[in-house]
Amino acid sequence: MKPVRWTSRVTAAAALLAALGVATPAIADPCDELARQLAEQIDGLKVGQARGGIIYLAHPAASVVSLGCPSRNRQSDFYAATPQKKPSTEFTALVASSVAQIFTIPKKDALRGAKRCLDRIGLIRGKNIKTRYRKLDIHCARTKTVTNITVSREKE
Repeated sequence: MKPVRWTSRVTAAAALLAALGVATPAIADPCDELARQLAEQIDGLKVGQARGGIIYLAHPAASVVSLGCPSRNRQSDFYAATPQKKPSTEFTALVASSVAQIFTIPKKDALRGAKRCLDRIGLIRGKNIKTRYRKLDIHCARTKTVTNITVSREKE
């Protein structure tokens, strides 16, 4: 009888454990975890589908809400759009709460940055505003039917 090599024994043990269903616990994607935390903290926010590094969310105050997952040179992006020319207070509260939690800044500062950008849209400054507040890049735009805001931060 030939001696059995140790590699075949390890392979047999691994196959036995896999057959029994013993596996290591799954680790959640940090972006999915962040979306889940946002949904727990903000009333009415629901997590939708994830496609191409973007997690789509739903909220009654916004027509479109999405969370962009981090990449090599950026942290998460937050995008929200509303069908109103002048966004409601619920919309700005949604943006402020989400941005505060995503980028770990005080909600008061997030609200001030969002309002600052949205208030600048108009005849004098135009309908496409880019500002920077508390190391956040904030981009607001308005068309005839939609007002949207995108907030992001470059990695340091």
